[in-house]
Amino acid sequence: MTKQFFPQLTVGGLVFNQQKKLFLMKSHKWKGKFVIPGGKVELGESLEQALRREVKEETNLDIYDLQFICWQEFIFDNHYYKKRHFIFFDYACRTKNEKVKLNEEAEEYSWFGLKQALQAPAEPFTKKAIREYIKQQKIKI
Repeated sequence: MTKQFFPQLTVGGLVFNQQKKLFLMKSHKWKGKFVIPGGKVELGESLEQALRREVKEETNLDIYDLQFICWQEFIFDNHYYKKRHFIFFDYACRTKNEKVKLNEEAEEYSWFGLKQALQAPAEPFTKKAIREYIKQQKIKI
């Protein structure tokens, strides 16, 4: 296990298609649960640049209309396959392209309505981001 000296900054995207469906993917890193695409912020990169890069790397989707949703602390939680300390910065965004090509981090994916997404077997940090988005947008579920 690599020793971690500082919290790792990460970004995640609630990616919506033109039909307002939310993209979720299953990841072995999250014990087979559904997650939103995202990852580590690299040195010299803004949060939005990192999100665009990570979503593209993991899904091949181009995103736009980024809107900050929330930040979350993940401190050595058991939901991830390694003991890590992350600070998540979660955004909502949109895509016009639905030609998904997953990288090795994902096992499968699906597009969900918000109610379906909350009922899906997703890890709790993803569900919190979805609930925060629903609250901010004043969406009735």
